[in-house]
Amino acid sequence: MQGTRLDNARIRAARRVIDPVFLDTPLYRCEALEPELGCTVSVKLETANPVRSFKARGTEVVASLLADQGSQAVVCASAGNLGQALAWSGRGRGLDVTVVASRFATVAKLDRIRALGARLELVDGDHEMARERAAAVARYDGIRLVEDSLDLETCEGAATIGLELFELADTTPSFDTVLIALGGGALATGVGHVVKALAPEVEVICVQPLGAPALTHSWRTRRVVTTDSTDTIADGVAGRCPIPAVLDDLLLVADDAVLVQEASIIAGMRMLLDHAGLVVEPSAALGIAAILEDRDRFAGRHVVTIVCGSNVDVEAYHRWVGTAPVHRP
Repeated sequence: MQGTRLDNARIRAARRVIDPVFLDTPLYRCEALEPELGCTVSVKLETANPVRSFKARGTEVVASLLADQGSQAVVCASAGNLGQALAWSGRGRGLDVTVVASRFATVAKLDRIRALGARLELVDGDHEMARERAAAVARYDGIRLVEDSLDLETCEGAATIGLELFELADTTPSFDTVLIALGGGALATGVGHVVKALAPEVEVICVQPLGAPALTHSWRTRRVVTTDSTDTIADGVAGRCPIPAVLDDLLLVADDAVLVQEASIIAGMRMLLDHAGLVVEPSAALGIAAILEDRDRFAGRHVVTIVCGSNVDVEAYHRWVGTAPVHRP
């Protein structure tokens, strides 16, 4: 895919440094979902690993490079999943990891970051404030700042998912659409780059909550649009300030970017539980939410949705899925 910051050779090289425990995740057709959704649905399951999200693909690449360079410390801002992933990858390579997060982040994610041995610093604001604080820590301590989606390692680690979509395609029905959760953009630009390089006819659709629309608005207007706040249960994608370089890549690889309502996200979580036996965090249900809100668009198509994480507060999860509306075609 010409024009993006990503490189196919580096993406293939990334697979060689990522712990195999994070690679070759299941891709399978989930027929039980299809009567409700009106289309063929395949699931790429990125939750069955030690940090229960796709983020470790990128942090494995980051940590490997840092260890090779003799670095000893690293810091990142995280809504929870990147922090867990960097803590896991850094622990295995002897790195001192600091994670800055909002004190309002999901408690289960924060607890897991601590359990993985990282130093956790909490700020009183949102994720954008955590990003500012992490940058300050990096400057003061003179250590590497990992910026999710801006750092190519995070995008190219995520892009290995795209390679697997095609490597596994000979054992699954062909697909014509990929639905990708859109937050900071590493997953969307990484997977999107590979899809457009290997199968440009496949439609890449990014999905973001209506309550956290900054990057979608940016994609639609072709310029960076920031928001003053976010209001969504999908904390993993709740950014306010898109990164210009990421937007440039997204404009090249995404065919569309759509916004979905909270009720649809919750209904998607409920459907993944009821029909696929999957407990997922809200961000991971965005693809299903997009189908629920526009069944006519996807009718008769074969859609791949990337289930990108399952780190969710158990009490909140039970509140959400217990009251989710049931959507019928």
